[in-house]
Amino acid sequence: MCAASRPAAPIATLEAAQRPAILRHLLALDEHDRYLRFGYAASDVHIRHYVEGLRFGCDEVFGIFNWRMRLIAMAHLAYTVRSRSEQSAEFGVSVAPHVRGRGYGAVLFAHAVRHARNEGVAQLVIHALSENAPMLAIARNAGASVLREGSESEARLLLPPADFHSSASEWWQDRLAGGDYALKNAHYLLRRWVRRGLGRQRAVVS
Repeated sequence: MCAASRPAAPIATLEAAQRPAILRHLLALDEHDRYLRFGYAASDVHIRHYVEGLRFGCDEVFGIFNWRMRLIAMAHLAYTVRSRSEQSAEFGVSVAPHVRGRGYGAVLFAHAVRHARNEGVAQLVIHALSENAPMLAIARNAGASVLREGSESEARLLLPPADFHSSASEWWQDRLAGGDYALKNAHYLLRRWVRRGLGRQRAVVS
């Protein structure tokens, strides 16, 4: 997907306090979507364990919120050290069914690539089921090599070193994301306050 056709979707860095939003997003995935995301038929218990085990202090978790402060897409960038001189990261992503086809997966991948570069990561790895065509297409479009072994595939993307553009771009995107999140949260809280006020008025009238 070319940059011009990507949606304007500020990407927030998620923190431990947002585990409930992450859990809600993942539990809303149906059985097949869970299978594609995790590589196995993840139950509610498996998903709760995954969310509880997210290492916010070590890994990176990114997400896109809508105006109802629902997490509609999220990505997990898990760091691994292959050797003292080579650090890699594994990428995983999920997008809510009702917003698919808008390029959110590609946007989150591009964001993860930029962030990984700036963190000195040399290689991005994606483990996916071979039937997960959208994820593998995103990897291939970014220049990753894809090795298929039966029902599973592994994509590897070598990352160039960070430069001024990648650093400045991430800084600017973080500023935009912070403002977007604050605006959406204020809008959500205002709507909730108005609804509660109207509810009290109706109760008094009745």
